[in-house]
Amino acid sequence: MTRCAQPGCTGTIEEGYCDWCGTAESPPRPAPASSAAPSSEPSSAPSSGPAPGSASGSAPGPASVPVVTQPVSRSMSGPTGSSGRSRAGVLATIADLPSVPYRDPATAVMADPEVPENKRRCANPACGKPVGRSRNGRPGLTDGFCPHCRTAFSFTPKLGKDDLVAGQYRVLGCLAHGGLGWIYLASDENLDGRWVVLKGLLNTNDAEALAAAEAERKFLTTVDHPNIVKIFNFQRSAGLGYIVMEYVGGQSLHELRRQGPLPLRETLMYGREILHAFGYLHEHGLAYCDLKPANVIRVGKRLKLIDLGAVQPIGSPPGSSWATVGYHAPELETLPTSVASDLYTVARTLAVLAIPGLSPAKDGVAVPLPVDCGHPSFTRLLRKATAAAPADRFQSAWEMEEQLVGVLREISAMEEGVPYPALSTLFGPERTAVGTALSDAHDEVFEPLDPAAVATALPVPLVDPADPAAGSLAGLLGRDGATLIDQLAAMPQTPETKLMRARLLAERGAAEARDVLDELAAELPGDWRPTWYRGVLALALRQEQVAVSMFDACLSALPGEPAPKLALAFALEHAGKPAATWYECVWRTDHSYVSAAFGLARTGRMSVLDEVPATSFYRVAAQVALAASVVRRPDLSGLTAADLTGAVERVAAQADLDPRRRDLLTAELLGAALTWLETNKPPGNGQLAGVPFTEPGLRRRIESIFRRLAGAAGSRQERHALIDQANAVRPRTWV
Repeated sequence: MTRCAQPGCTGTIEEGYCDWCGTAESPPRPAPASSAAPSSEPSSAPSSGPAPGSASGSAPGPASVPVVTQPVSRSMSGPTGSSGRSRAGVLATIADLPSVPYRDPATAVMADPEVPENKRRCANPACGKPVGRSRNGRPGLTDGFCPHCRTAFSFTPKLGKDDLVAGQYRVLGCLAHGGLGWIYLASDENLDGRWVVLKGLLNTNDAEALAAAEAERKFLTTVDHPNIVKIFNFQRSAGLGYIVMEYVGGQSLHELRRQGPLPLRETLMYGREILHAFGYLHEHGLAYCDLKPANVIRVGKRLKLIDLGAVQPIGSPPGSSWATVGYHAPELETLPTSVASDLYTVARTLAVLAIPGLSPAKDGVAVPLPVDCGHPSFTRLLRKATAAAPADRFQSAWEMEEQLVGVLREISAMEEGVPYPALSTLFGPERTAVGTALSDAHDEVFEPLDPAAVATALPVPLVDPADPAAGSLAGLLGRDGATLIDQLAAMPQTPETKLMRARLLAERGAAEARDVLDELAAELPGDWRPTWYRGVLALALRQEQVAVSMFDACLSALPGEPAPKLALAFALEHAGKPAATWYECVWRTDHSYVSAAFGLARTGRMSVLDEVPATSFYRVAAQVALAASVVRRPDLSGLTAADLTGAVERVAAQADLDPRRRDLLTAELLGAALTWLETNKPPGNGQLAGVPFTEPGLRRRIESIFRRLAGAAGSRQERHALIDQANAVRPRTWV
């Protein structure tokens, strides 16, 4: 064991952190790849005996407590968030990371297998006190009886080198020890010496531990997933039981973390693989219970969960599950195991891997997450998965994975500088881009943003395909909200028909919308969509602060979705608060949200409009805004002839631009060029809009534009105004 180096601390280092004060161990030099046999980290303990169906695990230690959870079955993330795995597109996976070398199992065998004295505890659940400790200079016993309750204990390996188990498995030696037994390396002589791991019982006189091993035999051999260690067999030898599982040689995430915090993108890749394994277990009614970095192994280009000792049926009674302080859900001391409590351990594991300086526990108590976990969306992902109430967390591994992948897209886009778009399973696309209109005033680039227009442009939450009215809703036809509301009134009143009615009322800012949403929130507890529509209603009513609050809550529920980020950015902009961060996050990740690009432009980042795809309907509007921005600035002192030439050419290149709008903008640019010439010399032999870049040349061109516009004017008043402008700008002559 390693003692904590902090003055006055009596703790020992476990998993890279002191089990008492929480101080991180000094980073060691990079170690060679180590065995991926079942974890030897002795930091988990049951509250009242081994979990049913458990035969491996971690030895009891001072940082361990009993835990349990309450099952929560309803979805918390909307209509389709937990229906299956999300589409990853071209996202990188751990297969794209450098391979972790395989370790020769023979080098992993312990030279002197011994359970450290500070890990020796009574196996009696009602006792659990230290046993086998040194006294008066004499070493502690490895076999004997608990001085407190007289329960027998034995910490000596029961298999030695070259022992043959069940006439098939030749033992090489001990790899480690865990909560329910010694872990041995052996070769399968029936399969050409294939390396396997044998896991026996730590205290061979513990009837409950024996029963747990028997139960594990019944279902762990059926577990078959590429991200979970494979259980091959269950054998008995000399009256003792052994689980036979595959040997996986590599490095645990704990060992990788000891070399420093892992890159966030890499951490999220690991999280995705872990969630695949958890999803498999949950679909089979099982909870892993004791996830931590030491129980996840990287070998080659793959990831595996090891040490299935804590696995138990979801809903197992309080006191039957195993856990590690700093990772387990807080409610597990009084409630049964649940999917939500299992996913809690995933979030805590990801936090420990990625956040610099985060110790999982201090003074025997879990350390809370920091305010900033390294990235806004990652922070919200962790807080969602570790919410105090199980009902407020993710309710399925696929639901959490979908949001995690969304965050991974953001991180990947940020690091690589290219977008990572994907179709959402929760929201439809952006209905129309808002904030794209060019202002009629020549001192502003854009027209003021209309909150009511935003309310009707935001992406719409998708209909749950399992809803009885889903098919009918897809066939609704109507040009306005009132018509659609009338059609909805004639349909069966299902959650989706009520939600659509609420949306239509919210977008119109109808007086009854608030009461309808209150009723829906009571009818659909935990569903984020009533909150979303409250935000829409607040925009329609120009209640910006309320909209900020509602969309912020939606983003916390769906941290990987771009739609809530876009909505929050709009609300913040209306409220006069900084919004650029969220606009940038959306645009950097997915260029289909054109409103985000224009939102960034309104904050002064005009150059981003050049990134609007050429295939976009709003490409022309983006180019026109870029051209106008050249001259619509408070100070033209920094303007150059090249700026003016580029702006005019940009307008001329827009073949789809309305001719009248083209003429007006060209005249505006040429007028700014005239002003520029008042303090600058004309470029030699330069041209602008096909005429000499001189005062006479520019005046004649502007005059011709205004006279052409006057000829096509729609009213006498407009025609006279244009002619006046032409006369005012024409060159002075003697004629």
